[in-house]
Amino acid sequence: MKNKRFIYKSVAVLMLAGVGFGAVSCNNGNLEDVQNTGTFDESTYFQNEEQSFSGLVATYDMLRKYSGGFENMVTFFNAASDDFYSGGGNSSDGAGIQGFSNYSINPIIMPPSYWRDYYQGIAKANILLEKIPAATMNDQTRNRFIAEAKVLRSLYYFELLRMFKNVPLILKPFKYNDDYYNVPQAKPEDVYAQIEGDILASIGDLPMTINSANEKGRLTQGSARAILGKIYLYDKKYSLAAAQFEMVNGTPGGTSQYGYKLVDDFSTLWEVNNKFTTESVLEVMHTNASNADWGFWGTGKDEGNSVNQMVGIVSYGKVDISPLINDAPSIHKGWGFNPITEDLFNFMQGDPRLNATVFNAKSWVQQGKVTYSAGFKDTGYFLNKYLPRTTDETTQPGAVELNFRQNYIAIRLADTYLMEAEALGGTGSRAQALLDAVRDRVDLPSVPVSMQAIKDERRRELAGEGHRWFDLVRWGDAPAKLGARGFVAGKHEILPIPFNELTNTILKQNPGY
Repeated sequence: MKNKRFIYKSVAVLMLAGVGFGAVSCNNGNLEDVQNTGTFDESTYFQNEEQSFSGLVATYDMLRKYSGGFENMVTFFNAASDDFYSGGGNSSDGAGIQGFSNYSINPIIMPPSYWRDYYQGIAKANILLEKIPAATMNDQTRNRFIAEAKVLRSLYYFELLRMFKNVPLILKPFKYNDDYYNVPQAKPEDVYAQIEGDILASIGDLPMTINSANEKGRLTQGSARAILGKIYLYDKKYSLAAAQFEMVNGTPGGTSQYGYKLVDDFSTLWEVNNKFTTESVLEVMHTNASNADWGFWGTGKDEGNSVNQMVGIVSYGKVDISPLINDAPSIHKGWGFNPITEDLFNFMQGDPRLNATVFNAKSWVQQGKVTYSAGFKDTGYFLNKYLPRTTDETTQPGAVELNFRQNYIAIRLADTYLMEAEALGGTGSRAQALLDAVRDRVDLPSVPVSMQAIKDERRRELAGEGHRWFDLVRWGDAPAKLGARGFVAGKHEILPIPFNELTNTILKQNPGY
């Protein structure tokens, strides 16, 4: 979002269950450490539209959990899938991501940010929802702010459900005298009911589309319906999911009522300057304008895309082959996370999306044009969708590694096409048309629609975008696909609650951990 009025210096965000925009701080996400900082008096803030908007911006900023910071969703969940290894410099480079990749993950090494960060986003939304009704602004703007806060809160709860399943449901800000040590975990079905109802009630107060450049990235009716459809899909409410997706998708291959349309060239989706295409449904903004440096990486103040740096190739360099011209691409040196498995590379052979998805460093080395240092679990294949080029390096102040500006598309139209086809059970003429549209975009012929065809298409179309592990778990395919990695059925479908979040609370650890 542009034209932000940041309130970061006033915002000390915290805790197990999100105490809110300030007034408290917390170390390591442990409620035991909560203390009054006196830096932010929320009772005197959120009095008008400008102040409320600044809080809404801060709530949106939590979307960067998908692709910002070392503990981002994309590289973490890629590493646990069958399409990627953990990678990195060595087998101890990031205990959490290594442990998830080989299924030795436990409450001690489970990164607490995956729990804490989403509850921080929920806390921000809760403060807004309490304060905005009394703020000075017109009712249309007020209702839009409330709708955005509710949809964002619902999305953050959905991510917590997908990861941990058994989570507290907190719908109001905590006060200093609340008993926040004894907040119970809610039944998953109750959390689903709450967030589904919240989004349904909010859609009408959101704009159909956004045309202003200053509002790019904000929620619309289309993005809210896509989020709701995805939630319904995971909640096994398939007919409801299909209905929401149909409104988002419109006629397969055409332009929907919300202006969504598949882009003509698949490879252009990954061009750094190609932001907010017609295929983008929910897009996370990244920029080099925050001039992020190491002192505040991962705190929310940095706005760069960390996936770029993490999947970059270790010590990559082009070989001088003078007088010949070396036509190998110039790539920024990275950290070597998420090397692609041989299985995915072989699975994508012959697919037109292969080169846009996979960078074959092995081939360039064999041609004598490139050298690089092999990281952990190196295969020679890297994620081209987010591989940073030297032309992407920031020229602004701040660390180059932390200021890549490629946006992350959290939900795009090809994804919603395939989710609708799945919600339809992989049968029927509409499911066939949805599958055909995704394939036709890359000049592939029609294949008979089936659940297996949809699964295969999702794997190729969405490779490396952070969806594969969740797909395997949702389909019940994870034990077969990931058993050789150490995945145990009945345990690893959800993650352990970080140890510190259990201390002095009534929270119960997930089964098997």
